[in-house]
Amino acid sequence: MLDEWAYQRGVLLDFIRPGKPVENGYIESFNGKLRDECLNANQFLSIADARSKIEAWRTDYNHHRPHSALGNRSPAEYLDGATTGTTALRFFQQ
Repeated sequence: MLDEWAYQRGVLLDFIRPGKPVENGYIESFNGKLRDECLNANQFLSIADARSKIEAWRTDYNHHRPHSALGNRSPAEYLDGATTGTTALRFFQQ
């Protein structure tokens, strides 16, 4: 299904080689933050509780927390300031 979705949208899939997580430091950094700040910091009492807590963390991460790679803006602030045709807008508008 992923391959079909990508093909229909002209997306080239380029997977990280097995055993080489450093090929995408951004996602490795994100995974570490999610694990340390959300998954390890909370006790989930049910699937609904997990969804609620993870969504609260995601909202904070995307709308309130400044990211140094985005000029100390949140991803939402960065997207608001992105110009037409940028990669960020093409990704979020699909």
